[in-house]
Amino acid sequence: MKDNSLSNILNQYESKEQIDGQLYTLNLGPTHPATHGIFQNILTMDGERILHAEQTVGYIHRAFEKISERRNYSQITTLTDRMNYCSAPINNLGWHMTVEKLIGVEVPKRVDYMRVILMELARIGDHLICNGVTGMDSGAITGLTYMFIERERIYDMYEQICGARMTTNMGRIGGFERDFTPKFHELLKDFLKTFPPRFKEFCTLLERNRIFMDRTIGTGAISAERALSYGFTGPNLRAAGVDYDVRVAQPYSSYQDFDFIIPVGTSGDTYDRFMVRQQEVWESIKIIKQAYENLPEGPFHADVPDFYLPEKADVYQKMEALIYHFKIVMGETDVPKGEVYHAVEGGNGELGFYLVSDGGRSPYRLHFRRPCFIYYQAYPEMITGSVISDAIVTMCSMNIIAGELDA
Repeated sequence: MKDNSLSNILNQYESKEQIDGQLYTLNLGPTHPATHGIFQNILTMDGERILHAEQTVGYIHRAFEKISERRNYSQITTLTDRMNYCSAPINNLGWHMTVEKLIGVEVPKRVDYMRVILMELARIGDHLICNGVTGMDSGAITGLTYMFIERERIYDMYEQICGARMTTNMGRIGGFERDFTPKFHELLKDFLKTFPPRFKEFCTLLERNRIFMDRTIGTGAISAERALSYGFTGPNLRAAGVDYDVRVAQPYSSYQDFDFIIPVGTSGDTYDRFMVRQQEVWESIKIIKQAYENLPEGPFHADVPDFYLPEKADVYQKMEALIYHFKIVMGETDVPKGEVYHAVEGGNGELGFYLVSDGGRSPYRLHFRRPCFIYYQAYPEMITGSVISDAIVTMCSMNIIAGELDA
């Protein structure tokens, strides 16, 4: 194995760039605008060239997994959307599917399609922010301001579903709290009509921009072999040339019903990561159109009275509804013993939930597989030998979200 220790690197390095004849230590973070979150990179610098990097994480560790052992299953939803808050509905719905797998519930087809629509909207919103900020970190802020407008339109649709915009607490175990509202239908139809030409403007602004290409091609590259060794998934792995997507490899929520392709890069550099996300936005639009045009009739939740809150009017008038309401809110429902793992394709890759139940009212053990935490370990290798400006744009293109990193 290659020795990447600082002492070994310095022993082999002949400097031509040292300032005042010495190396410098630079703290990139934990609070720095360019890190887009609370985490630290201790860089050993020769002039502006990075010789060695060491990460420090855990600045906003909130012990979500341990807290989950003291919460009932419905209350854990609010923890999940505070991981990757750029695409919170994917986290929420992935958790609900995990519980449904444990308790053996099959949701109606309409629920599957509703979930697909919302998860793909969340993926679009996530990619818009990542790629918009990648452009900003390379000196082009205009595209980000345009894309923030489009993200707000997605948030308007979230608001129609759950009343929230960023930390959404969206959906329920077994389905949704309510069906799509007439206003949601109106907003979605308008989005499907007007978003593509607006996103095309963003594509034109950056994809073939010579300055942007010079700043990103060859920057922060990682090979497919190294990406797999680190456990990469999602756009960062696909940018390196590996065709793996949870939606295709292990379909859930009826993703097998939809026709879409998986964009794959070749070089694993910042430009490929950018372009993979760009193409995934177009594919998400295709999926949403198919799901919406073929949205099945039927109920918007499964028949799971132990987990699904009854209608409020019934709670006020019927004793049985009042009892169920109390049991669900207070977490009085035991679940079967078991051990399950369920994964969804999050904005950053395979977002997994490993759940162990001892038959009680809270998980015996719950582990979140957070994509950011997995691939951030490769960051020092990806930036060693580059200059500080390249390290910034590489970090952004990886889409490192502090909330998902620490959890």
